[in-house]
Amino acid sequence: MNRSMKSALLSAFVFPGIGHFYLKRYITGAVLAGAAFIALYFMITRALERAQQIVDKIQRGEIQPDIAVITELIAKQPIGTEARLTTIATAVLIIAWLVGVVDAYRIGRLQDGRAVADG
Repeated sequence: MNRSMKSALLSAFVFPGIGHFYLKRYITGAVLAGAAFIALYFMITRALERAQQIVDKIQRGEIQPDIAVITELIAKQPIGTEARLTTIATAVLIIAWLVGVVDAYRIGRLQDGRAVADG
């Protein structure tokens, strides 16, 4: 398998930026991985906060431990600033992932071309 395909697959299926590390493009890989990590951290933190709020309400007896009620609370969309920040974090994650795959493939193709020309 050539470097372009391997680096694109690493970025697509492992984590954004990993393909760049494979291609020895460490700064670009670190930027992509960092952006994706921060976005994922934010999204997971928000999800855990919402889950903890539901657990607290159950423990205080404000809601019944009924699956329908819990499902309704989980499905309730965040509003205001939290919704905007979650949307931004999701967009950053998707963009970092797509840029990681496409750019790793592009750089890999350039390196594959140089290897053929040198060989």
